[in-house]
Amino acid sequence: MGAFKKMELAVGVFVALGLAAFFMLAMKVSNIAELGEDKGYKVTARFENIGGLKVRAPVTLAGVRIGRVVGIGLDTHTYEAVVTLSIEPRYDRLPTDSSASILTSGVLGEQYVGLEPGGMDEYLKNGGALKLTQSALVLEKLIGRMLTNAVSGDNPPAKTP
Repeated sequence: MGAFKKMELAVGVFVALGLAAFFMLAMKVSNIAELGEDKGYKVTARFENIGGLKVRAPVTLAGVRIGRVVGIGLDTHTYEAVVTLSIEPRYDRLPTDSSASILTSGVLGEQYVGLEPGGMDEYLKNGGALKLTQSALVLEKLIGRMLTNAVSGDNPPAKTP
């Protein structure tokens, strides 16, 4: 009977460790653990189309995550998406003429905001705005343009020698 109790205890510990590992993985993937850590300065950027960009998407500079998307809204006068970015305080030397692009990473197509630094001597502050932006590339629109051009004959065939 003692061996059976030890086996039950070992299985119970194994299941508890598995559940704890699954919980930690879920927290890491969903970024819920970072919800309370919003100590950065806020910057806005306006885009014509944000594609599938979501709140809590990464903001990167040279491939390094320097912040998160904390808000997405719509300007009802210009019909542009207004994206609010929270940049970590240690990255407080971003030039005011920096640009923002919505990019896609990986096979699953997760979208994020990529920043390119400008060259000005003035730096973005809390409440600042990025003026130079590039919207998300929407695959459906690109395919539609290609099909339209192919049907209308705008792309003449290449000449062969």
